[in-house]
Amino acid sequence: MTMIRPLALLLSCALLAACAGAPVEERNPLASWVPSANHNARMPVIIVLHHTDQHSVQQSLDTLRSANSGGKVSAHYLIGADGRRYQLVADDRRAWHAGPGRWGTITDLNSASIGIELDNDGDTPFSQAQVQSLIVLLQDLSSRLRIPPSQVIGHADLAPSRKQDPSRFFPWQQLAQAGFGVWPRAADGLPPAGFDAWQALAVFGYPLDDRDAAVGAFHRRFRGRDDLPAVLDAEDARILHSLLLQQ
Repeated sequence: MTMIRPLALLLSCALLAACAGAPVEERNPLASWVPSANHNARMPVIIVLHHTDQHSVQQSLDTLRSANSGGKVSAHYLIGADGRRYQLVADDRRAWHAGPGRWGTITDLNSASIGIELDNDGDTPFSQAQVQSLIVLLQDLSSRLRIPPSQVIGHADLAPSRKQDPSRFFPWQQLAQAGFGVWPRAADGLPPAGFDAWQALAVFGYPLDDRDAAVGAFHRRFRGRDDLPAVLDAEDARILHSLLLQQ
């Protein structure tokens, strides 16, 4: 018995060393493993904010680790009203939070984004503890993952026909003052003659498949109101002009 144990230990070490070249799930048994160093992790390029539309952190944790009425759903992070942060999915993994939608040229948002859920029912203001905690998390993500600070959007921005989160109560201006997302600047002045507000809305990122819904999402984020008229007025044009100058 004293001879068998060292031999078994040596065999175990040899097997572990043979597998150390790559995680087992990355190695396809149908091909010979001939590794290259020329690769890196798939990195997100945008951050999508949500509100949970539920009534407690625990309820949201349960949902994000199981399913809702539409099937399995998850997010990378959840922030409680008290500011406590929870991570549910690793940053380099694809969480299921965005669903069908588009922002600019990005059509698979789940593959390209970090999803952050905020514990909020959609009918109440967001707490300052929660907003400040979000800003700390955004500082970390933008620095560590090299996501441009301006690339922070709402779920409704990418899917205006389906979603309304985060609600009109979300403080986008405060977030922009902290350096994340964008907000119109008064100093940019009025748009030039012939400025096409609809084209500007699309260039900024909004999908125009449903124009009523796109304007509704735009108004919710930049004018703090819930309405769905397919009309862009002079103030909308001024805002869009300023936003495009910041891209």
